[in-house]
Amino acid sequence: MEKLFRIFGKEYGSINQAALLLGFFAFLSQILALFRDRSIAHFIGPGPTLDIYYAAFRVPDLIFISIASLASITVLIPFITSRMDKGAVTDTARKYLNDVFTVFFIVMIFVSLVAFLFMPYLASFIAPGFDPIMQSEVIILSRIMLLSPILLGLSNLFGTVTQLFRKFFIYSLSPIVYNLGIIIGVIFLYPIFKVYGLAMGVILGAFMHFGIQAFASAVSGFMPRFSFAINFKDIRAVAMTSLPRTFGLAFNNISIIAIIALASYLSAGSISIFNLSFSLQSVPLYIIGISYAVAAFPTLAKSASEGKMDEFKNHLKSAARAIIFWSLPVTFLFIIVRAQIVRVILGSGSFSWEHTRLVAASLAIFSLSVIAQGIIALLSRAYYAKGDTKTPLAVNLSCSVLIVILAFAFTYIFQNVPLFRYFIESMLKVTDIAGTEVLMLPLAYSVGTILNFILHWFFVRRDFMGGESFITKTFFQSLGASFFLGLVAYLSLNILSPIFGNVTFWGVFLQGFISGVLGIMAAILVLYLLKNEELKDITKTFKTKFWRAKVIAPSQEEL
Repeated sequence: MEKLFRIFGKEYGSINQAALLLGFFAFLSQILALFRDRSIAHFIGPGPTLDIYYAAFRVPDLIFISIASLASITVLIPFITSRMDKGAVTDTARKYLNDVFTVFFIVMIFVSLVAFLFMPYLASFIAPGFDPIMQSEVIILSRIMLLSPILLGLSNLFGTVTQLFRKFFIYSLSPIVYNLGIIIGVIFLYPIFKVYGLAMGVILGAFMHFGIQAFASAVSGFMPRFSFAINFKDIRAVAMTSLPRTFGLAFNNISIIAIIALASYLSAGSISIFNLSFSLQSVPLYIIGISYAVAAFPTLAKSASEGKMDEFKNHLKSAARAIIFWSLPVTFLFIIVRAQIVRVILGSGSFSWEHTRLVAASLAIFSLSVIAQGIIALLSRAYYAKGDTKTPLAVNLSCSVLIVILAFAFTYIFQNVPLFRYFIESMLKVTDIAGTEVLMLPLAYSVGTILNFILHWFFVRRDFMGGESFITKTFFQSLGASFFLGLVAYLSLNILSPIFGNVTFWGVFLQGFISGVLGIMAAILVLYLLKNEELKDITKTFKTKFWRAKVIAPSQEEL
């Protein structure tokens, strides 16, 4: 175990090294998340029960994201390290963490209690389309799950200590055990307690998430305790530093709540379809976009603080190009083999072929914005590194409002303009199944997110790049390679589908896997012929011992 700790104590040599290591752990976490979703799809399947479960998540999630981000790792670590003596824990540092812990705990308990009392009113906003019986279930489940933001929030705070002492391996286990708790709830508790068993699984996962961080913090000898003489000046400094980022995360979550509210008026299972496809599209986002954004942030912040703007621009260009390099092929791959991906990951038990086609269509629409989501995560951090929190906040707020407006507008047009409906259903090959109006929700999210990216890109070019277009060459090279990837994968699917069939798991898996591999090989060949710089950089990185890189892990509210 000590050898494992030493592995994560090394300094990183490049953003690619750090991003690959972060991506590896994100991949492990996302694999378990896929098992979680498969268990949910198998034992429950899209329908009223699963809609209630996902709707009940919204208020606890909003509380966690809003409050936890006020005391996030990226904000707290600089404050704590400035109070340490050459890496050694001082009384000042200990007192500071105790103050933050005390105020954070009180605020979290207070907000959760208020939410508990007002849940009947909140439920009518979250799922206004549910009947009274379903809304009462949402109220009960949400109240049970209110334990989750308290436990996860404390875990996030204890995770500051874990990261401070470079216990990255232990830190990375938290989202894994959280998903494990949910899986236990689905497999073992749901058959006994029905929908309440799902909420119990969430609490179990949150408790294990907290337990790991608390244990690691105790072992490090830096266990937060209650403080009775709080320095509110220090607390205010943390809150003011975190506030813009907190608002950004909260706005995005509120836009999701509005989409869920609209979905509650649609066909039964619409909320489930939206959430399952959203989870699938998050896999490449976290493995690629978030990993590069998190890996780049410390370097960007250091360059900005030292006034080395040329270095700042070079690091920003490198990370942006890398995100595009990886994300564009993944987007094409997800669109072409979407049905195989969904069927292999979710297709069993209560998850029917109609569910597969709807989730696959929704996934294809979400995939259009994967690049945009990753680039937004990077460009917003570029502003944070420069100390500018107003620009990304204004862009995120306006686009969150736009997403909500578009969700209502697209749904209305889809239901009232037959030509538009036929065009969407024909393109996604879902003309013969019901409930296709749910596809307007990921469409609104993707369009709003792409606009968010365009605005971020415009302002970054203006403020940091002097009008220079820093992603054009990589974009078109990767686009060309992705086109050939899609073409080869599509042709391979048509050839292999009659051979393997669409009935068995292994038949669907093999046709999707082989088609994907052939498509990727075609893309790599095209990039090689184009002498793509990112391909050369990635090849060099794989030849280094990138697993020895020291990284700054993302806050748990981003996982």
